[in-house]
Amino acid sequence: MTREMLTGNAAAAWGVRLAEVDYIPAYPITPQTEIIETLAKWISDGILDARFVTVDSEHSMIAAAGAASATGVRVFTATSSQGLLYGFEMLYSVAGWRVPLVMVNVSRGLSSPITLEPDHNDILAARDSGFLQIHCETCQEVLDSILMAYKLAEEERVLLPVFVNMDGFHLSFTREPVEIPDLERVRKYLPAYQPKHAFFKASQPMAQGVAVIGGHAYSYFKYQMHLASRKALEVYDEVSEEFGKIFGRTYNTIEGYMTYDAEYILIMSNSFSTLGKAAVNSARKNGIKAGLLKLRLLRPFPESDIVMAIKGAKAVAVVDQNISVGKGGIIYSEIASAICNQKDKPLLLSFVGGLGGKNISPQEFEFIFDSLIKAASTGEVPAPRLLYTETEWKEMDRLKKMAGKR
Repeated sequence: MTREMLTGNAAAAWGVRLAEVDYIPAYPITPQTEIIETLAKWISDGILDARFVTVDSEHSMIAAAGAASATGVRVFTATSSQGLLYGFEMLYSVAGWRVPLVMVNVSRGLSSPITLEPDHNDILAARDSGFLQIHCETCQEVLDSILMAYKLAEEERVLLPVFVNMDGFHLSFTREPVEIPDLERVRKYLPAYQPKHAFFKASQPMAQGVAVIGGHAYSYFKYQMHLASRKALEVYDEVSEEFGKIFGRTYNTIEGYMTYDAEYILIMSNSFSTLGKAAVNSARKNGIKAGLLKLRLLRPFPESDIVMAIKGAKAVAVVDQNISVGKGGIIYSEIASAICNQKDKPLLLSFVGGLGGKNISPQEFEFIFDSLIKAASTGEVPAPRLLYTETEWKEMDRLKKMAGKR
């Protein structure tokens, strides 16, 4: 094992290298490009024995990844933002083929207006595609999650593709200390992929519904995918436990931070969870029993784990770094559906923040905790709120006035 300062992108590349992938179809897009540049150099230098192919678009890239995976080789690819959307049609196709490829998405806000900074509308738009989703807070999580993703995807009880998601810029280009495990230990955890059935094995074909016509057959195959995704909850726990035994790090479907006695809990995901943890520390110093629940596995959605983690809290705030236009925070709706039939459930508040990478300040977190305390004392749940400071509003007002003068 070695320890190096790595960006999130470099950590992703190391995860792919240690997984000893066979095929990497690629198309560059900011802020993901560093991943495939690093892999391409390793292949060129003879360090990584894999086939690297640059294709003409993300649509072709995902199609090539799915087709290669169906032949029984280990496949990796990566994208971001508009690139993910450009290939969106193929997400549903390759998930339906039940191929266990792994794909990193480096989250970036969607146009329009255009931004290079992160929010989660790109990856959450894919939540119904059939891909499993693992979301990362740190560079170490990125490397480890890629290894776990292959272990999960290639399990016969699952056989579904997996997204590993990290925030663009805030994590993709941030250097953190990362432990790079020895290859022999990785091989012990993740042996070479040897599928018992694939397209090229006519005697042992995969369960496929590629050319089915008729609702009864279509329903059968779609529900089969759903059951496999739900089974992944059980398999994920096994994958995580084995990873912990070999590498000393364990990643549950969710991560509780000071939630053991928390009365007021934030629910967040990805790199901004670090800001939320700092806010929890500050709230604790002020006598508030605060905690944070980080969502790591978003598909399949770990309802039972979430319900147990927030049981006993007075009020919970879901901080969505996304917006479903016309509805509101996406994760808030999913948490609400998970607890709606529970007795003695906490009050649930919705906040949308961090869109387009906008910072969530300590003052905004203080506002969230004040809102939670007030809701718990009055029993009244306020309307969903967009986190936006007075200073930011004044700046927008200034820009509007400047635009009006031109």
